[in-house]
Amino acid sequence: MRPDVLQAILLLGVVSYACRISGFFLMQYVTVTPRVKAWLRSLPVALTGSIVAPLAFNGGPAEWLGLAAVVGLMRLTSNEFLSAIAGVIVVVLARAVLP
Repeated sequence: MRPDVLQAILLLGVVSYACRISGFFLMQYVTVTPRVKAWLRSLPVALTGSIVAPLAFNGGPAEWLGLAAVVGLMRLTSNEFLSAIAGVIVVVLARAVLP
């Protein structure tokens, strides 16, 4: 690996960690109201949507099948982790089978 690439990866890791840890400490000063609770609960869904939407929009049949599997499994189980793993498996299998 090139030294400049390694340096960029390490710096991005440090910045990412700093953002996470500062958010953790800053939340000590936030009063958790029902509205703040709802906002915090909706963040993972919003972040997942912002990652998945471009993939689904630009993807092909394999990605669409994976997205359908994730949505269907989420409706049945409400388990995000299981749904994400199932979606990845469906995409991998669909890419292996579909031309």
